[in-house]
Amino acid sequence: MQTADYPKIELHVHLEGTVRAPTLREIAKRNDYALPEDLESLYSFRDFRHFIEIFELTAGALSRYDDFRQVVVDYAAEAAVHGAVYLEAIFAPGLWRGLDTDEVFTGYCDGAAEARELHGVEVRLTPDIPTVYSPAEAETIARYTVEYRNRGVVGLGIGGLEYPSEPFERAFAIARAGGVGSVPHAGELAGAESVRTALEGLAADRIRHGIRAVDDAGLVRELAARSPTSAPEPSRRSPSTRCRGSSPRASSARSRPTTPQCSTPTSPETTRRRRPSASTPAPSTRRASPEPSATPRRRPGSD
Repeated sequence: MQTADYPKIELHVHLEGTVRAPTLREIAKRNDYALPEDLESLYSFRDFRHFIEIFELTAGALSRYDDFRQVVVDYAAEAAVHGAVYLEAIFAPGLWRGLDTDEVFTGYCDGAAEARELHGVEVRLTPDIPTVYSPAEAETIARYTVEYRNRGVVGLGIGGLEYPSEPFERAFAIARAGGVGSVPHAGELAGAESVRTALEGLAADRIRHGIRAVDDAGLVRELAARSPTSAPEPSRRSPSTRCRGSSPRASSARSRPTTPQCSTPTSPETTRRRRPSASTPAPSTRRASPEPSATPRRRPGSD
């Protein structure tokens, strides 16, 4: 039996990082966005710093509805070849790049609906708050996650430096009150304390990465008692490990993030392949923003 014959889920994928070089060239051309001539050579992994540079180069090219929709559909097609039936995908809102936040969310949500129809892959969305955002900007994004909950947005995360997360506690409380789950990155760039603050201050349903928790035996015991899922990225950490659970427990467009009980790292290689049964999200409607976007600012390493 081939690997693709086994149905799989993937709980940690950054959509900006899935864009292949030919697609990036196509998107950059229609947006008049400059790319290096040797783009393909840049896709050879060197180190983490270089990885971030290429990630930011790609994110900078994505600026309109069609871009956001396309990257979801294209990655779902690729994931389906490997047997994926369910993805929880991450994206950056782009406030500091001056993007229309409603257009960003609508593009990704419409892409998720199209991915289901074309490829039979259920995609749920979990936008990240970069830690360079102010608390007010973070709360703006939290309100958007609640507004788009019925369109497939199921979680709110924190990305970038991961720590400190305390300035964003109110944003996560807004999301939680609106039925959106908490899926912050923690415990990769920062130590075990970042995992603890994500658990206590952000009420994390899932810790993304979380590997530095091993530095604190008491925290490990607490994690075992609380049973949030720890989800490092398999390709960056170690060989993947199969989950002990079955299919994702939440398939509704209104659902919070799924939390199958998986060993670390979480593998997408799970569940029986089937066409997802979730209802199709409501058709796209362009609405007024729930809160005006903050004045855009440009700074390296931010989105």
